Amino acid sequence: MASFSPKQLDVFISIARLGSVKAAADSLHLTQPAASMALAELEKQLSGPLFDRDKGRLYLNEKGRRLLPLAQEIIERMIEFRQRADDQADVLTGEFRIGASNTVGNYRVGDLLSGFVLNNDRVTIYLNVANTDEIVRQIVDHSIDVACVEGAVHHEAIESVHWMDDSLCVCTRPDHPLAAIANLQPADFIDARWILRERGSATRAVSDVELDKLPQAKVVMELGQIEAIKQAVIAGLGIAFLPQVAVTHAVSSGRLALLHTPFLNLTRQLSIIYHRSRYQGRLMRSFLDSVKSSARPER
Repeated sequence: MASFSPKQLDVFISIARLGSVKAAADSLHLTQPAASMALAELEKQLSGPLFDRDKGRLYLNEKGRRLLPLAQEIIERMIEFRQRADDQADVLTGEFRIGASNTVGNYRVGDLLSGFVLNNDRVTIYLNVANTDEIVRQIVDHSIDVACVEGAVHHEAIESVHWMDDSLCVCTRPDHPLAAIANLQPADFIDARWILRERGSATRAVSDVELDKLPQAKVVMELGQIEAIKQAVIAGLGIAFLPQVAVTHAVSSGRLALLHTPFLNLTRQLSIIYHRSRYQGRLMRSFLDSVKSSARPER
């Protein structure tokens, strides 16, 4: 009967997350030969490789993808076992990897994390901010434990739970001709120059749907960051869909104006997502409970 050590499983999990033996060894404070040996021993006991090798990187193969959630569960259960044995069942420890789409990571991270972080100072949080498509990929690959993104995610491997609502708005400079029109109609946008988020972002997905309700859009720029788009609009380079939470200060200070567009549906939901096969130990359950209690009406 095969016997797996915690070190072997830790190495397997870290390589799956980081893509190389060297990076995994560094993260676990091991030498690269020691990490390589641990992986080789594990693969020998499992009668086959767990990774495909391509241009110096390691990618989970089908067997590795099946076994990774179980390896993560074993390690988490061992941590919980030690805590209970030491009479520390109420103390959460460990590392937790969270993903966030740009709006959440840049403007709602306090809402997302504050309750959990303030009550669990022995848990190390790693936050990765990227567009929604990239965050979904990382959840599917088990690179992160849980994430918060804009919009519902429809993927067979992912569980998606509504957290709170969020709104986009159409922004211009205060001296833009559209800002002077009291009762805007779709036809008024015929000469508008649009600055959009990159494809793959949830903001871009909503923008594309709503632009279909307007005269054919002239897209003059695509940018990957909300702040970059905001500064481009302030500079007079065009108009844009932006998260309302991201422009509050710029509007109140007179650098941006909001256009009243009741003919557009700019409300979207923020969702908590995680892999369906992800073991929900005490750390995961505690985080999900904290996030649910932090949900609040849109500000």
